[in-house]
Amino acid sequence: FNNVCNNMEQMSPHHLTPQGKGEKTHGSDFSYVGIDAILEQMRRKAMKQGFELNIMVVGQSGLGKSTLMNTLFKSKVSRKSVQPNPEERIPKTIEIKSISHDIEEKGVRMKLTVIDTPGFGDQINNENCWQPIMKFINDQYEAYLQEEVNINRKKRIPDSRVHCCIYFIPPTGHCLRPLDVEFMRRLSKVVNIVPVIAKADTLTLEERDDFKETIREELRANGIDVYPQKEFDEDADDRKINDKIREMIPFAVVGSDQEYQVNGKKILGRKTKWGTIEVENIAHCEFAYLRDLLIRTHMENIKDITGSIHYETYRVRRLNESNGHFVSQQCERPAAQPKANGQPEEQQPGGPPQANGVAAPHEARSHEM
Repeated sequence: FNNVCNNMEQMSPHHLTPQGKGEKTHGSDFSYVGIDAILEQMRRKAMKQGFELNIMVVGQSGLGKSTLMNTLFKSKVSRKSVQPNPEERIPKTIEIKSISHDIEEKGVRMKLTVIDTPGFGDQINNENCWQPIMKFINDQYEAYLQEEVNINRKKRIPDSRVHCCIYFIPPTGHCLRPLDVEFMRRLSKVVNIVPVIAKADTLTLEERDDFKETIREELRANGIDVYPQKEFDEDADDRKINDKIREMIPFAVVGSDQEYQVNGKKILGRKTKWGTIEVENIAHCEFAYLRDLLIRTHMENIKDITGSIHYETYRVRRLNESNGHFVSQQCERPAAQPKANGQPEEQQPGGPPQANGVAAPHEARSHEM
């Protein structure tokens, strides 16, 4: 946020001050119009409205999902799982839990929603365990679509769409599990996925590099496109930056919300017998690269791809389904039967179309968030 605001301030040094009649603008430059002032207008509007970011974390229990989210935003934005009774330790089904927070930093406000999926991958039989997650993501697209096509829609539609899914890979050091491959293969088509190797401090540097290369090979072999996707690079500069990111994926991360003193400085880290692992030190782990990608450099791009690619694909499919359903109703409608007076009798259609023009989804059910 600081970098964005500072850049915009540097790019728009000319403040909107009324000029007197005949007064020179922009010093002695008569050719200056003031188009660059739009950046300052956009900055002021964005500061008033604030930002929204919805992040989903997926992975089996014990991989540090809540800790990593708290580390990313340096606050308690995700609650650690409370130890249940022994008989309830492993949930029978996957739950979807959302927690929203209002975060402010130097005047910039953001509504952050963290969506957790406890129970994922914890069963003996994990067949189809991605389906509740897929359904939740599509339900958010459906809710946004219904608001968008309303006749009297809101000026600003609440955005509950999942912008990014951080997928936690266990630090086995060998290869991806079939569950990992199947989840990312299916979900990468509906949401931006950023894979991370959880608790990377359990691997040596050599093991970590070999594991990362193995994962990249498996992603390519299975046709899995994780964020940032190559086909969405806008120009050569974007491609150059994103190629460097793609070479680092999956990020080997360590999370910690514990502070320690190292050389007179406060740092977030994990203390061991052999020293302190500094979370934000790129020589120790790649947490800083993940944070920069999600917040400092690519946050707006992640949201843009969610809206213009993933949501748009869902919207087109739903509207095509609705149009096909309406046409089939028209074709199946029986011919009008004449009344006794010779006038044709009006037939009622199978069901009145909704006011917003979109048929109600067949499988959509409400979710408590």
